[in-house]
Amino acid sequence: MAEIIEISRLALHDQVAARLRTMLVEGHIAPGAKLNERELSEQLRVSRTPLREAIKLLGAEGLVDLLPNRGAVAVKLTEADVMNTFEVLAMLEGMSGELAAQRIGDEELAELRAVHYEMMACFARRDLSGYYRINNNIHTAINAAARNPVLTATYSSINARVQSLRFRTNQNEAKWKLAVAEHEQMIEALAAHDADAMRKVLVAHVLRKRDTVLELLRAGEIYPKPTRKAST
Repeated sequence: MAEIIEISRLALHDQVAARLRTMLVEGHIAPGAKLNERELSEQLRVSRTPLREAIKLLGAEGLVDLLPNRGAVAVKLTEADVMNTFEVLAMLEGMSGELAAQRIGDEELAELRAVHYEMMACFARRDLSGYYRINNNIHTAINAAARNPVLTATYSSINARVQSLRFRTNQNEAKWKLAVAEHEQMIEALAAHDADAMRKVLVAHVLRKRDTVLELLRAGEIYPKPTRKAST
């Protein structure tokens, strides 16, 4: 009985973490905002214990910062953070793609094609939330096909901190269409086992995301600029 309770408790905090992760990525919890435990407990209908365990998990992933005397705060990156993080991420994604093209098996490739078609269906419906979730699964699967656990661990920890920013890059129709076209190129390169083409398209894909994020940051569309109070 104790083992069943423990498994249930762990499953609950994983479920809570998944819901919080979506809220953070999709901006329902604003970057820089404090995670209010009382409000989140009521909203998610869970007690403080699994909520706190979920927040710790997201802290380890890099989606929230756990600050002394302030609690958990949704990660908020500066322009320099964005440039530095995406610079490294582009190289990691490129390496993932290069190795995946060399090592991917037929079953993995068939599964990736199927998931790609699911993503395309979300694009056709303009279902951004579903599209992003599946898109993230595709990038994770490419990374897994590289067969390098050190690369996977490094990629996962860095990518987590920019998930909410990546989500916002497809809110522009033209940029979204371009991202979809690049994903088509990825599938073609993987099928051809063309490591060089796969590396190039992934590096370009991530750097394009970086440029879009920087545009949005500078326009105040990600972190709205505070309005000045009228002088009295």
